[in-house]
Amino acid sequence: MPAHRITRTLLPTGIAALLLLTGCTSGADEATKPDSSVPTVEFSSELSHLHGLHVGEDGAVLAGTHTGIFAIDASGATSRVGASDDDFMGLTGVPNTASLFASGHPGPSSFAANPLGLRSSTDRGVSWMDRSLAGEVDFHALTTDGRVLVGFDGTDGLLVSTDNGTTWTPGAKLGAAALAATTSGIWAITASGLQHSTDAARTFSAAPDAPRLLMIAGAGDALWGIDEDGYAWRSREGRDWQQRAQVGTVDALTAASYDTAYAATSQALYTLN
Repeated sequence: MPAHRITRTLLPTGIAALLLLTGCTSGADEATKPDSSVPTVEFSSELSHLHGLHVGEDGAVLAGTHTGIFAIDASGATSRVGASDDDFMGLTGVPNTASLFASGHPGPSSFAANPLGLRSSTDRGVSWMDRSLAGEVDFHALTTDGRVLVGFDGTDGLLVSTDNGTTWTPGAKLGAAALAATTSGIWAITASGLQHSTDAARTFSAAPDAPRLLMIAGAGDALWGIDEDGYAWRSREGRDWQQRAQVGTVDALTAASYDTAYAATSQALYTLN
Protein backbone atom coordinates (compact mmCIF):
# COMPACT_ATOMS: atom_id res chain seq x y z
CA MET A 1 0.00 0.00 0.00
CA PRO A 2 1.47 3.41 -0.90
CA ALA A 3 1.91 6.26 1.52
CA HIS A 4 -1.68 7.45 0.95
CA ARG A 5 -4.05 5.47 3.07
CA ILE A 6 -7.37 3.71 2.73
CA THR A 7 -10.18 4.91 4.98
CA ARG A 8 -9.92 3.51 8.50
CA THR A 9 -12.70 3.07 11.02
CA LEU A 10 -12.84 3.85 14.72
CA LEU A 11 -12.34 1.10 17.28
CA PRO A 12 -14.98 -0.31 19.59
CA THR A 13 -15.34 1.43 22.93
CA GLY A 14 -13.38 -1.20 24.89
CA ILE A 15 -10.25 -0.80 22.81
CA ALA A 16 -10.66 2.97 22.64
CA ALA A 17 -10.64 3.08 26.43
CA LEU A 18 -7.46 1.02 26.51
CA LEU A 19 -5.79 3.51 24.21
CA LEU A 20 -6.21 6.29 26.75
CA LEU A 21 -3.11 4.73 28.30
CA THR A 22 -1.06 6.15 25.43
CA GLY A 23 -2.44 9.68 25.60
CA CYS A 24 -1.36 12.82 27.44
CA THR A 25 -1.48 11.71 31.06
CA SER A 26 0.80 12.48 33.96
CA GLY A 27 1.76 9.72 36.37
CA ALA A 28 3.25 12.31 38.75
CA ASP A 29 -0.25 13.15 40.00
CA GLU A 30 -1.11 9.56 40.94
CA ALA A 31 -0.75 8.03 44.40
CA THR A 32 1.46 5.06 43.50
CA LYS A 33 5.14 5.90 44.11
CA PRO A 34 8.33 3.95 43.36
CA ASP A 35 10.17 1.89 45.95
CA SER A 36 12.90 3.84 47.70
CA SER A 37 15.40 1.29 46.31
CA VAL A 38 14.77 2.39 42.70
CA PRO A 39 17.59 4.69 41.51
CA THR A 40 15.86 7.99 40.76
CA VAL A 41 16.84 11.38 39.39
CA GLU A 42 14.50 14.35 39.63
CA PHE A 43 14.38 16.52 36.54
CA SER A 44 15.77 20.03 36.70
CA SER A 45 12.57 21.22 35.01
CA GLU A 46 9.31 19.37 34.46
CA LEU A 47 8.77 17.88 31.01
CA SER A 48 5.52 18.70 29.24
CA HIS A 49 3.39 15.59 28.62
CA LEU A 50 5.99 12.84 28.34
CA HIS A 51 5.05 10.51 25.47
CA GLY A 52 8.04 8.19 25.05
CA LEU A 53 11.64 7.34 25.92
CA HIS A 54 14.60 6.06 23.90
CA VAL A 55 18.16 5.04 24.85
CA GLY A 56 20.69 6.49 22.42
CA GLU A 57 23.98 5.09 21.20
CA ASP A 58 25.85 6.98 23.94
CA GLY A 59 23.57 5.64 26.68
CA ALA A 60 21.74 8.95 27.08
CA VAL A 61 17.98 8.80 27.59
CA LEU A 62 15.89 10.84 25.17
CA ALA A 63 12.33 11.91 25.93
CA GLY A 64 9.61 12.68 23.41
CA THR A 65 7.29 15.34 24.83
CA HIS A 66 4.48 17.72 23.95
CA THR A 67 7.06 20.40 23.13
CA GLY A 68 9.95 18.52 21.48
CA ILE A 69 12.76 16.05 22.20
CA PHE A 70 14.80 16.38 25.41
CA ALA A 71 17.97 14.64 26.58
CA ILE A 72 18.22 13.60 30.23
CA ASP A 73 21.64 13.36 31.86
CA ALA A 74 22.69 11.45 34.96
CA SER A 75 22.00 14.43 37.24
CA GLY A 76 18.46 14.88 35.97
CA ALA A 77 19.26 17.94 33.88
CA THR A 78 17.12 18.13 30.76
CA SER A 79 18.17 19.87 27.55
CA ARG A 80 16.33 20.36 24.29
CA VAL A 81 17.59 18.29 21.35
CA GLY A 82 17.32 20.19 18.08
CA ALA A 83 15.05 23.15 17.47
CA SER A 84 11.69 21.41 16.99
CA ASP A 85 8.85 22.16 19.41
CA ASP A 86 6.54 19.59 17.82
CA ASP A 87 4.43 17.24 19.92
CA PHE A 88 6.25 13.91 19.46
CA MET A 89 4.00 10.89 19.94
CA GLY A 90 5.10 7.26 19.74
CA LEU A 91 8.83 7.97 20.01
CA THR A 92 10.75 4.78 19.22
CA GLY A 93 13.95 3.43 17.70
CA VAL A 94 16.33 0.52 17.89
CA PRO A 95 17.76 0.71 21.44
CA ASN A 96 21.30 2.06 21.76
CA THR A 97 21.30 3.77 18.35
CA ALA A 98 20.85 7.33 17.09
CA SER A 99 17.98 6.30 14.79
CA LEU A 100 14.51 7.46 15.83
CA PHE A 101 10.93 7.42 14.55
CA ALA A 102 8.02 9.48 15.83
CA SER A 103 4.59 10.85 14.99
CA GLY A 104 2.42 13.52 16.60
CA HIS A 105 1.36 17.09 15.90
CA PRO A 106 3.10 20.31 14.84
CA GLY A 107 4.21 22.73 17.54
CA PRO A 108 3.63 26.51 17.68
CA SER A 109 6.65 27.28 15.48
CA SER A 110 6.03 24.50 12.94
CA PHE A 111 4.50 24.69 9.46
CA ALA A 112 4.22 20.89 9.19
CA ALA A 113 1.03 19.07 8.33
CA ASN A 114 -1.26 18.04 11.18
CA PRO A 115 -0.93 15.22 12.12
CA LEU A 116 2.76 14.74 11.39
CA GLY A 117 2.42 11.21 10.01
CA LEU A 118 5.73 9.37 10.34
CA ARG A 119 9.03 11.20 10.80
CA SER A 120 12.54 9.82 11.18
CA SER A 121 15.85 11.05 12.56
CA THR A 122 19.35 9.60 12.23
CA ASP A 123 21.04 12.07 14.58
CA ARG A 124 19.24 11.35 17.89
CA GLY A 125 16.47 13.86 17.19
CA VAL A 126 18.52 16.90 16.20
CA SER A 127 16.89 16.93 12.76
CA TRP A 128 13.86 15.16 11.32
CA MET A 129 12.71 14.02 7.89
CA ASP A 130 9.10 13.44 6.82
CA ARG A 131 8.73 9.78 5.80
CA SER A 132 5.05 9.24 5.01
CA LEU A 133 1.39 9.77 5.93
CA ALA A 134 1.76 13.51 6.72
CA GLY A 135 -1.66 15.00 7.39
CA GLU A 136 -3.19 11.52 7.65
CA VAL A 137 -1.93 9.55 10.65
CA ASP A 138 -0.98 10.19 14.26
CA PHE A 139 0.75 7.05 15.54
CA HIS A 140 0.36 6.80 19.31
CA ALA A 141 2.28 3.51 19.40
CA LEU A 142 5.32 2.62 17.29
CA THR A 143 8.06 0.02 17.47
CA THR A 144 10.92 -1.20 15.30
CA ASP A 145 13.61 -3.86 15.35
CA GLY A 146 15.60 -2.16 12.60
CA ARG A 147 13.94 -4.21 9.85
CA VAL A 148 10.20 -3.96 10.51
CA LEU A 149 8.35 -0.85 11.69
CA VAL A 150 4.90 -1.33 13.24
CA GLY A 151 2.47 1.42 14.21
CA PHE A 152 -1.00 1.86 15.65
CA ASP A 153 -3.00 5.05 15.14
CA GLY A 154 -6.06 4.27 17.25
CA THR A 155 -8.31 3.00 14.48
CA ASP A 156 -8.95 -0.54 13.23
CA GLY A 157 -5.58 -2.27 13.16
CA LEU A 158 -1.82 -2.13 12.86
CA LEU A 159 0.23 -0.76 9.96
CA VAL A 160 3.50 -2.42 8.95
CA SER A 161 6.45 -1.08 6.97
CA THR A 162 9.56 -2.91 5.80
CA ASP A 163 11.24 0.12 4.17
CA ASN A 164 11.74 2.45 7.15
CA GLY A 165 8.25 3.88 6.93
CA THR A 166 8.14 4.91 3.27
CA THR A 167 5.26 2.56 2.42
CA TRP A 168 2.82 0.63 4.59
CA THR A 169 0.67 -2.48 4.46
CA PRO A 170 -2.14 -3.52 6.83
CA GLY A 171 -1.14 -5.73 9.74
CA ALA A 172 -3.31 -7.52 12.24
CA LYS A 173 -6.68 -5.97 13.11
CA LEU A 174 -5.57 -5.38 16.65
CA GLY A 175 -5.93 -2.50 19.07
CA ALA A 176 -2.59 -1.85 20.78
CA ALA A 177 -2.05 0.36 23.81
CA ALA A 178 1.70 -0.30 23.48
CA LEU A 179 4.06 -2.09 21.10
CA ALA A 180 7.56 -3.57 21.49
CA ALA A 181 10.04 -5.47 19.33
CA THR A 182 12.44 -8.22 20.38
CA THR A 183 14.49 -10.70 18.39
CA SER A 184 11.54 -13.12 18.36
CA GLY A 185 9.00 -10.67 16.94
CA ILE A 186 6.49 -7.96 17.81
CA TRP A 187 4.62 -7.67 21.11
CA ALA A 188 1.38 -5.77 21.74
CA ILE A 189 -0.62 -4.87 24.81
CA THR A 190 -4.29 -5.35 24.01
CA ALA A 191 -7.59 -5.34 25.90
CA SER A 192 -7.18 -9.10 26.36
CA GLY A 193 -3.57 -8.94 27.55
CA LEU A 194 -0.11 -9.30 26.07
CA GLN A 195 0.09 -10.80 22.56
CA HIS A 196 3.02 -11.88 20.37
CA SER A 197 3.61 -12.00 16.61
CA THR A 198 6.33 -13.93 14.81
CA ASP A 199 5.24 -12.88 11.30
CA ALA A 200 5.89 -9.11 11.30
CA ALA A 201 2.62 -8.16 13.03
CA ARG A 202 0.33 -9.94 10.56
CA THR A 203 -1.08 -12.32 13.19
CA PHE A 204 -0.82 -12.49 16.97
CA SER A 205 -1.31 -15.07 19.70
CA ALA A 206 -1.73 -14.67 23.45
CA ALA A 207 1.27 -14.76 25.76
CA PRO A 208 -0.37 -16.94 28.42
CA ASP A 209 2.08 -16.56 31.30
CA ALA A 210 2.58 -12.80 31.10
CA PRO A 211 1.59 -10.48 33.95
CA ARG A 212 -1.14 -7.94 33.30
CA LEU A 213 0.98 -5.19 31.78
CA LEU A 214 0.20 -1.58 30.92
CA MET A 215 3.53 -0.76 29.23
CA ILE A 216 6.17 -2.79 27.38
CA ALA A 217 9.60 -2.17 25.87
CA GLY A 218 12.04 -4.46 24.09
CA ALA A 219 15.81 -4.62 23.51
CA GLY A 220 17.40 -7.64 21.86
CA ASP A 221 15.82 -10.69 23.47
CA ALA A 222 14.73 -8.70 26.55
CA LEU A 223 11.12 -7.69 27.17
CA TRP A 224 10.34 -5.29 30.00
CA GLY A 225 6.93 -4.24 31.28
CA ILE A 226 5.09 -2.28 33.96
CA ASP A 227 1.99 -3.90 35.44
CA GLU A 228 -1.26 -2.48 36.79
CA ASP A 229 0.21 -2.18 40.30
CA GLY A 230 3.31 -0.32 39.15
CA TYR A 231 5.70 -3.27 39.37
CA ALA A 232 8.41 -3.68 36.74
CA TRP A 233 8.82 -7.08 35.09
CA ARG A 234 11.41 -8.51 32.73
CA SER A 235 11.76 -11.66 30.69
CA ARG A 236 13.66 -13.14 27.79
CA GLU A 237 11.25 -13.34 24.86
CA GLY A 238 8.20 -13.47 27.15
CA ARG A 239 9.42 -16.50 29.13
CA ASP A 240 10.34 -16.81 32.82
CA TRP A 241 8.96 -13.45 33.93
CA GLN A 242 10.76 -11.87 36.89
CA GLN A 243 9.09 -9.25 39.05
CA ARG A 244 11.44 -6.38 39.82
CA ALA A 245 10.99 -3.25 41.97
CA GLN A 246 7.75 -1.30 42.18
CA VAL A 247 8.29 1.81 40.07
CA GLY A 248 4.80 3.23 40.60
CA THR A 249 2.68 5.10 38.10
CA VAL A 250 4.78 6.24 35.16
CA ASP A 251 4.21 7.76 31.73
CA ALA A 252 6.83 6.00 29.59
CA LEU A 253 9.17 2.99 29.52
CA THR A 254 12.19 2.04 27.42
CA ALA A 255 14.70 -0.81 27.55
CA ALA A 256 18.45 -0.71 26.97
CA SER A 257 19.11 -4.43 27.61
CA TYR A 258 17.99 -7.33 29.78
CA ASP A 259 19.92 -5.72 32.63
CA THR A 260 18.66 -2.15 32.34
CA ALA A 261 15.46 -0.29 31.52
CA TYR A 262 14.17 3.20 32.27
CA ALA A 263 10.75 4.46 33.31
CA ALA A 264 9.75 8.07 33.79
CA THR A 265 7.11 10.57 34.72
CA SER A 266 7.30 14.17 33.57
CA GLN A 267 9.24 14.91 36.78
CA ALA A 268 11.67 12.01 37.31
CA LEU A 269 13.58 9.16 35.67
CA TYR A 270 13.82 5.71 37.29
CA THR A 271 16.50 3.16 36.46
CA LEU A 272 15.29 -0.46 36.50
CA ASN A 273 17.62 -3.44 36.78
